[in-house]
Amino acid sequence: MKNKILLGVVVFLGIVLIVVIENKPNHSFFSQEKTITIKNENDKLQELNLEDYLIGVLAAEMPALFDIEALKAQAVAARSYAVYKIEHTKNDYDILTSITNQSYITKEEMQEKWQEEYQKYYDKISLAVHNTENEVMYYNNEIIEAFYFSMSNGKTEEASTVFKENLPYIESVESNWEKQDKNFEVTKQFSKTEFCQLLNIENCSELTISNIEKSDSGRVLNLKINDKEFLGTDIRKKLNLRSTDFQIVEKENTLIITTKGYGHGVGMSQYGANGMAKEGYNYKEILNYYYKDITIKKMV
Repeated sequence: MKNKILLGVVVFLGIVLIVVIENKPNHSFFSQEKTITIKNENDKLQELNLEDYLIGVLAAEMPALFDIEALKAQAVAARSYAVYKIEHTKNDYDILTSITNQSYITKEEMQEKWQEEYQKYYDKISLAVHNTENEVMYYNNEIIEAFYFSMSNGKTEEASTVFKENLPYIESVESNWEKQDKNFEVTKQFSKTEFCQLLNIENCSELTISNIEKSDSGRVLNLKINDKEFLGTDIRKKLNLRSTDFQIVEKENTLIITTKGYGHGVGMSQYGANGMAKEGYNYKEILNYYYKDITIKKMV
């Protein structure tokens, strides 16, 4: 009799367990259900779990071989930027997956990028996201628009210089950790004809570069070539330069342009963050260095 009762209990529990499993929601790796709608370069919309999305952002935006504390700083910055976009969007999507907002790649693209090291790097990036889960940066109790970029020229830039908006939590700070990198200073050459075509300069027989104005961080704000005025950001875009910290030298029929750093210069320098991490700074110290008067805490 006892055996029959025991068997009945086991069968009952088994049925209950099956029902529970069958009706369990299809959760992602993360328990938090905050989602984000992304728009890729083919104008396709997709809704993703925010934390899973951030793994794809880190994989695209920061070298996976970077120190884990730098990756954690990147995770918090990328999450803050994404949530800021979610809260301020007026579109049918929250964020673009290109460099216009934040780059993002899929697991398949990660596998193609990392090949045999895929699992190692995927696990490392996932850990950086998971260990900072739901953490964002606040300024005056509002989530910040956490701009970041690849490599400083020695200083970060004021937000107002690049984006024409004053962000009190982003100021110009020293960032010299990048100067030892082999790609800190890069030279690019153009024929005079190519140079003039790209900048739409009509009289190319003689070039005069004048009225060069630079920001306090050493980046070119504007300049004049012959009788045509340019913004430094326009020169960078049209010539596909790494940064607006550039020098132009004409030698015979060749224009030699040397740049320092990589990116717009606003907010956290990723290579600077990695340099700080190598010196023993943790991710919160890194973020508090590049963003002023912020508080790091979990979203409610």
